[in-house]
Amino acid sequence: MRNDNLKSYLNLHLIVFIWGFTAILGALITIDADNLVWFRMLLAMIFLGAFIIYKKQSFQVPIKELFKLIFVGLLIALHWIFFFKAIHVSNVSITLSIFSLGAFFASLLEPLFFGRKILFYEVFFGLVIIAGLALILQVEIKYLTGVYYALAAIILGVVFTLLNGKLIADHEPSVITFYEFGAGVFFITIYFLFQGKFTADFFTLSLNNWILLLVLASICTAYAFTASVKVMQRLTPYTVMLTTNLEPVYGIMLAYFILGGKEKMSTEFYIGAVIIIITVILNGVFKHYKNKKEV
Repeated sequence: MRNDNLKSYLNLHLIVFIWGFTAILGALITIDADNLVWFRMLLAMIFLGAFIIYKKQSFQVPIKELFKLIFVGLLIALHWIFFFKAIHVSNVSITLSIFSLGAFFASLLEPLFFGRKILFYEVFFGLVIIAGLALILQVEIKYLTGVYYALAAIILGVVFTLLNGKLIADHEPSVITFYEFGAGVFFITIYFLFQGKFTADFFTLSLNNWILLLVLASICTAYAFTASVKVMQRLTPYTVMLTTNLEPVYGIMLAYFILGGKEKMSTEFYIGAVIIIITVILNGVFKHYKNKKEV
């Protein structure tokens, strides 16, 4: 049992590392953010569909739930479009430093979704995070547009994660994600049809872009998702949450060594990013021990 938990913990770090690598792929793929998301969701949906058939799972979901999945799929599509747009107009380091705010935003939005009160220490940590963010913006003001896109992406990400938390409790996660990706593809397709984007040039991608898209859709999306669900069945939510907070750390480190150039930020940026990441982790620690006392 102990070896199984260790294996799951190491697998979780691998998954978080893969999620961090997603941002690198977004920077390396040389197509527009909305095009990228359309290809990613379509290919990932195909991979997930094959996985569901292989596992002999049912594709059936109640009609009422299907409409919820369609709405969440729209949020996921917008989340990823803003995410990759942020990377393209700024860089990976800026985008992931903002993404580290995800757990904190979740703690603020949870009261709206689950009816609990906002805690004092969450407000305090929020002020510290704002200070860290201000330090980043003070020296990296040229990336302000990217910060806005990243903030929009992470807020959408937190909302669809909270909604998914309720849906996954009643349905097979892979089936839910299949329909959500399908809905995302549908909405982006409608938008593209109005824009007249589906031309021969749209599907004419370089071999390098096709390879990177396949890696993004298969390993970084379909595999990482299904593997993370298995890991969460063995590890505590607290362990998963704290480890997931390492995604920006992995991503920023990978960006520094793989992309170089504009990914090499000022000292103040790294100080601000460390302040944000440590504060988010402390928020998780406080929440964990408070919940233990209540139990």
